[in-house]
Amino acid sequence: MAEHGVTVQRFFVADTANDALEAAKNLKAKEIVLKAQILAGGRGKGVFNSGLKGGVHLSRDPNAVGQLAKQMLGYSLITKQTPKDGVKVNKVMVAEALDIARETYFAILMDRVCNGPVLVGSPQGGVDIEEVAATNPDLIFKEIIDIYEGVKEDQALRMAANLGFKGPLQQQAADQIKKLYNLFMKVDATQVEVNPFGETPEGQVVCFDAKINFDDNAEFRQKEVFAMDDVSESDPLETEAAKYDLKYIGMDGNIACFVNGAGLAMATCDIIDLHGGKPANFLDLGGGVKEVQVYQAFKLLTADPKVEAILVNIFGGIVNCAIVANGITKACRELELKVPLVVRLEGTNVQEAKHILSKSGLPITAASDLEDAAKKVVASVARK
Repeated sequence: MAEHGVTVQRFFVADTANDALEAAKNLKAKEIVLKAQILAGGRGKGVFNSGLKGGVHLSRDPNAVGQLAKQMLGYSLITKQTPKDGVKVNKVMVAEALDIARETYFAILMDRVCNGPVLVGSPQGGVDIEEVAATNPDLIFKEIIDIYEGVKEDQALRMAANLGFKGPLQQQAADQIKKLYNLFMKVDATQVEVNPFGETPEGQVVCFDAKINFDDNAEFRQKEVFAMDDVSESDPLETEAAKYDLKYIGMDGNIACFVNGAGLAMATCDIIDLHGGKPANFLDLGGGVKEVQVYQAFKLLTADPKVEAILVNIFGGIVNCAIVANGITKACRELELKVPLVVRLEGTNVQEAKHILSKSGLPITAASDLEDAAKKVVASVARK
């Protein structure tokens, strides 16, 4: 953000208590804010398994910052947005603390309804914007942006005025809004959310806290941004799946779902649940399928000890069912599959695919349609 001219606090990132102490000394600030760095909100009200309360602390003493960092680093922080066991904190931010005279909310979002970017703001910042939208919808302001023209001066000034900035601060806030939009476009963001977007008693507009989401499809031209991705907080299976262009989300059931297309994945999970089963995952093979992806998908599914059966549900449009069938037989043989496997294929080259499976000599249960597949896979688990 600073590289794009956005005003932020001076800060350092530290991964040891000693580094945090040195950073606090080097800042030479009247007051220092120490923030646990995890990919979850609600840090200020979180609790560490070390016993420390709060993932955000203020201190005027650099030595106290070092002591607080000792109670944060290496410990798990539990917030309303983390798993019940929390997320391990490996880094902390040591920043110059600035007084906030007033807090507002500002965000830039990609909006399907508007077919492009939208500025969203509220004079009520520092709180959950969802709560403001529910209780005071009149305090939510929007500006639809023409993506070819960008943010116009009058739009930026109007948003700044709606956020309550007055006098010279209105122009300063408008300038920051335009710089945030430039950042939004430059990094292929889908969301830039600043909360609070505030002003100091000294008359400075500052982005005190921000969250940025990036378009995964832009990874090929945002290599520097995506290289900063910290996968330590991600499910290892999800990270491994991404290497093969597979979308994997773990769940708490025992029936693995292997499908192509997010909509079909959701329908498959739903129908398994409808017939009394519990999905173990959401695995989307997507289009342009290769045999190696099918093989790697089976490796991921069988790596989950909770999986007691696998349901393959493929609708071949751009996907060739024969390629999927070859991948299935290769995976079953090489991985020595030990759990029941139910397969439902439909679409391109489906007859060849069914022939491949039937002649494989492998214990694969064929299904005629999605409901038949769901019933058979649930029954296979019930028999165990």
